[in-house]
Amino acid sequence: MSRIDDSRAFLPVRFAVLTVSDTRSAGDDRSGDTLAERIAGAGHDLAARAICRDERDEIAAQLRAWCADPGIDAILSTGGTGLTGRDVTVEAHRDVYEKEIEAFGTVFTMVSMQKIGTSAIQSRACAGVAQGTYLFALPGSPSACRDAWDEILRWQFDYRHRPCNFVEIFPRLDEHQRRK
Repeated sequence: MSRIDDSRAFLPVRFAVLTVSDTRSAGDDRSGDTLAERIAGAGHDLAARAICRDERDEIAAQLRAWCADPGIDAILSTGGTGLTGRDVTVEAHRDVYEKEIEAFGTVFTMVSMQKIGTSAIQSRACAGVAQGTYLFALPGSPSACRDAWDEILRWQFDYRHRPCNFVEIFPRLDEHQRRK
């Protein structure tokens, strides 16, 4: 069973938060605010934050820029994971991924089912890894961001979490590039 191992030291992670929206601004970005508050509340660092229009190329460009930044360990995007024509965040993420973390979408759906029932089927939340950086595409609602952080990400980004966590494998995410 999962647990926190108090014999291990907490290691802060440097996050970037990207809000994908054609209508949001810094003043009314409730989902981005939710993620930023939870990141700080858990003892991590908010290294960057931006808002990007629902344009696949623009989203992918921002993700790539942050993946190339050694001061960013993980990226959380919010918005654009639904089914409408403007929802292109998932496609932009997959343009960037080297590997997809397929189980994230499954676990997120399981968490969502407990909160919103079968409406969880409308989310295409996903995650992956690129250039040694974790990337997560979350729905645009503050409640979905809370669910993803509180039920999944907060644990996986805590180095003390056992039996395993994302933090302990950071050094190995880009090992394929070192073998060349």
